[in-house]
Amino acid sequence: MRALLLGGAGFIGLHLARRLLADGHEVTVVDDFSRGRRDDALAGLAVEVRSADLTDPAAYDALEPGWDQVFMLAAVVGVRNVESGPARVLRVNTLSLMHLLDWMGPGRGRLFFASTSEAYAGAVSTGLAAVPTAEDVPLVIEDVGSARHTYAISKLLGEAAVLHTARAKGFEAVIGRFHNVYGPRMGADHVIPELSLRAGRGEDPFTLYGADQSRAFCHVDDAVEAVVRLMAEPRAAGRIVHIGNDAETNIGDLAKLVLRIAGTNPEIRHVPAPPGSVARRCPDLTLLRELTGYEPRVALEDGVRRTYAWYRESWTG
Repeated sequence: MRALLLGGAGFIGLHLARRLLADGHEVTVVDDFSRGRRDDALAGLAVEVRSADLTDPAAYDALEPGWDQVFMLAAVVGVRNVESGPARVLRVNTLSLMHLLDWMGPGRGRLFFASTSEAYAGAVSTGLAAVPTAEDVPLVIEDVGSARHTYAISKLLGEAAVLHTARAKGFEAVIGRFHNVYGPRMGADHVIPELSLRAGRGEDPFTLYGADQSRAFCHVDDAVEAVVRLMAEPRAAGRIVHIGNDAETNIGDLAKLVLRIAGTNPEIRHVPAPPGSVARRCPDLTLLRELTGYEPRVALEDGVRRTYAWYRESWTG
């Protein structure tokens, strides 16, 4: 099988490439390296790597036919990146996908589009959706002028564009909504790496944002397993499917776990969560289980230990 990973030099992309190679597939990575990394981890994989600006239609004109699976992972992500450049988020996340959909068609592979739990966060915040949350809840943008919500807006548009274009042009597509995926090499702008880096530096007092909030954290190995299974399942075509772990964890307890693994016991300084951050997030995985038989395998403590060790030994900033 030939797999094309767009945005494949990023966090999930690298882990997915590694898994596809282990399964015996041929993998090509395309990235503009604005966030993806040209590091030893990527260089150590037997993949073809191409540099291209995916917001430019010429990048797709240069792609040959003959792919079995296409994974659209390219996007501007991370709260800091989103809030500092909301117009860039909308431009990059929308144009890169729209040009891909212009290029897609029968015989050009089955498409996986990486979406996000942020797509339905407004429904949870406004009380329109329960937690754990299923795929069929209303999708709500609380404030269209909020920079934070531009990421969700770009992914809402992406979900609609993928579903309708796939039907119109006659190719198969699967949409996976990732929920708080974590692991080695994901950068520093996410909660578990950020806590790990500060704990490793011995920060004291230790600032903790939103300790009373909760999330369901999914190790990247489990997320990749779900993606691989969905792309192999015919019944997943044309579906939006939640990907994650449904074991909910309090942020205060997560911080205690990270600090224990780091071997430090600082004074904790509690501060409120950033504005716009949902109080709870946990996916209902009923559909994913029914389609694929998926079950998360990496326990939180094991995953955090592995992630902390990687950042202690390998993170260069």
